[in-house]
Amino acid sequence: MITLTPKILSPFSFLCNPIPKHQNQNSKYTIVTQYSDSNSKPTFNSNCDSEFQTERGLKFDIGETFFRHESATGRDLGVLAAALYKRSKGKLRVLDALCGCGIRSLRYLIEAEADFVLANDANDDNRKVITENLSQVESSSGDDPRWAVTLSDANRIMTECYLKRDFFDLIDIDSFGSDSSFLRSAINALKLDGLLYVTSTDGFSSGGRRPQQTLAAYGAYVRPMPYSNELGLRMLIGGAVRVASVLGYRVTPLFSYYSYHGPIFRVMLRVNRGKLPDNRNYGFISYCHNCGSSQEYSWAELGRMSCPCSDSKVSKSLVVSGPLWTGPLHDTVYITEMLHLAEEWGWAGSGSGTDLDKLLNQMVAESDPRLPFGYTKLDEVASRAKVNSPPLRAVMSTLEKEGYAASRSHIESNAIKTNCSMAGCIRIAKQLQQCSSAE
Repeated sequence: MITLTPKILSPFSFLCNPIPKHQNQNSKYTIVTQYSDSNSKPTFNSNCDSEFQTERGLKFDIGETFFRHESATGRDLGVLAAALYKRSKGKLRVLDALCGCGIRSLRYLIEAEADFVLANDANDDNRKVITENLSQVESSSGDDPRWAVTLSDANRIMTECYLKRDFFDLIDIDSFGSDSSFLRSAINALKLDGLLYVTSTDGFSSGGRRPQQTLAAYGAYVRPMPYSNELGLRMLIGGAVRVASVLGYRVTPLFSYYSYHGPIFRVMLRVNRGKLPDNRNYGFISYCHNCGSSQEYSWAELGRMSCPCSDSKVSKSLVVSGPLWTGPLHDTVYITEMLHLAEEWGWAGSGSGTDLDKLLNQMVAESDPRLPFGYTKLDEVASRAKVNSPPLRAVMSTLEKEGYAASRSHIESNAIKTNCSMAGCIRIAKQLQQCSSAE
């Protein structure tokens, strides 16, 4: 088994969207800040207002940048995906479009062994901290630079890269709010079969409180539903599907990650030529407040939406969100490879019980193709059944015994993903309550 260690690998040409050869690649960028001495080490000013952090053994300065240590798991996932790409393709060029203090760029360089990382941030005040952090890695390998720093608007730098045919294997966009304006320029600057790591932090919109905002940002009108945080991931993927389709590309989610701090919605997408056939996995989701059931509708079914509890008649209890992504949130094979690599690096497995280990295993379980969209909150089940909230493990065990698919949700701790209807879950909750009372 090959073990990835921080060292320079011999690069070779990646033939998809070939890049013109330049003797000095630094000339590609309008603003580049880099130490000229390849052996220079970071020198931090002890008199300045700096705060040092350590992540996965890497020490770095955050300066005055916005930084969340809680987002380390999202960075872990990005590094694992980048390392798998490097292992598969043999070459890795990364564009960190909104790099902040540069910790993601540093981790891509050292842990994923990226051949080149372009760290960009629009704030000129972050120049020094980014450069000093990245200077822990030699600035060049022979005539080829390992990293560069640009200080420009993210859309501008990605558009410039596209116009110069300077394409990247992975583009990481850690944006704020529901800003989807980066999607088009990012897809254009990405190599075919490349990875696009996108972000949203707009929990209000995913909760259905700003339907006009989600319509403007992602082309989806989102209404309040019990699984709102999953809707946040699905509207983000759906927005990327829509933009990619306009450009003649199709996107496939490799993993989708939600974290309550922020909140943070992060999705890793693979981008290729072609469009989704017949709008597959891109449609509408309904939820009935009366019976608690959810259904998926295609575009052809618009105008015929109803809930069985209303005898196929129009019901005021039915709310609909969409269009958004209705397909799988994770790729089973890909998540399994990420888990194996995390175990190889000592980040997971061997009874480690780490948050990353639990998360990846939950994602593997969630990727069961039998599981539909959404999740079922056990508190809602208990409320409808008029019983105490049943133990999650007992509900899952009963569901599996009855032949249903079931898994925990990494999004909601007291919820399950299952292909059992709400009515079936209510019946099981009542049975468990009766068994508990009889003991």
